[in-house]
Amino acid sequence: MAIVSDTSDWTWVLERPCTDCGLRAGAVAFDNLPGLIRDNAAAWRAVLTRADVAVRPNDYTWSAVEYAAHVRDCCRLFAERLRRALDENDPQLANWDQDATAISARYDLQDPATIGRELDVAAASVADAFAGVSVGDRDRSALRSDGASFTVETLGQYFLHDIVHHLHDVAGDSRNTPGTG
Repeated sequence: MAIVSDTSDWTWVLERPCTDCGLRAGAVAFDNLPGLIRDNAAAWRAVLTRADVAVRPNDYTWSAVEYAAHVRDCCRLFAERLRRALDENDPQLANWDQDATAISARYDLQDPATIGRELDVAAASVADAFAGVSVGDRDRSALRSDGASFTVETLGQYFLHDIVHHLHDVAGDSRNTPGTG
């Protein structure tokens, strides 16, 4: 059975705590984003060494290796989105079909050790990019293809929720997920 695409609009996590992972994304201070991104990447190292890393828990849920590959690609994507928000006036950010990417990039067949190294690099890059944003640029805006509007600050908070939530997806316990609470 194929995984059903998630077409939910997750922007609500900027307004209220996530009932699944517990993160209060909208309450995360911008200056804390780089450290939380790095903490999240570090937590994936243990996940990627699990014996069952490539096993899907059921027919409709990605395996831990697929989630890790997705988080790596989220880091890459949001580094690009951040760059565009800083370099352009109100850029429209193209839709990203994460499920199509998972299939075309064969997340399920990727090597966990390689994903771990690439995730570390991608997370460090996006963390550094957020760390380099001046206070005056945090209100710069960008539009998602569906019309959702983000500032650089809310883009960072939204991104953080994505990666924290996926770590929760594979850990199953938000108390062990950096950045929650």
